[in-house]
Amino acid sequence: MQNMIKKCGISATGTWGISAILAFSCLLLLTSPCRAANFTVNGNGTVTDNLTRLMWQQEDDEVLRNWDAAIDYCETLALAGYEDWRLPNIRELQSITDDSRYDPAIDSVAFPGTDSTLYRSSSTSASMAENSWSVNFSNGNVSSNFKTNNYFVRCVRGGK
Repeated sequence: MQNMIKKCGISATGTWGISAILAFSCLLLLTSPCRAANFTVNGNGTVTDNLTRLMWQQEDDEVLRNWDAAIDYCETLALAGYEDWRLPNIRELQSITDDSRYDPAIDSVAFPGTDSTLYRSSSTSASMAENSWSVNFSNGNVSSNFKTNNYFVRCVRGGK
């Protein structure tokens, strides 16, 4: 629910009873336009997020990369006639997770073959410069990990 609250830009602080949490969860699930992202599969190896207007690489290339190699890969990627790809920041990468799904926590029709593991972002940890933020697509959780670790990569274009 925390990820859903963040995605929808809702501020929720204080102590909540179980009834309030359940009622709020139902309200979000039934009425929120942001309960799941709306994707368009473009048919050229890309997917457009209709909420953010970001264009995503539909499938990763199944190569594990450290942070420097991930940035280089995205910046040199030529896909669907575009050459302005980049490694997404942590907010962008987390925006394609889906809290209603698990293992993987993503729309598997729009993003087939997504591994239920860590995917790298361009965002450096403010407290540890040798770390960057990653999203675990098993459950949508975010974690800080060494930049030298090798993770999967999904490139994005547009926005910033």
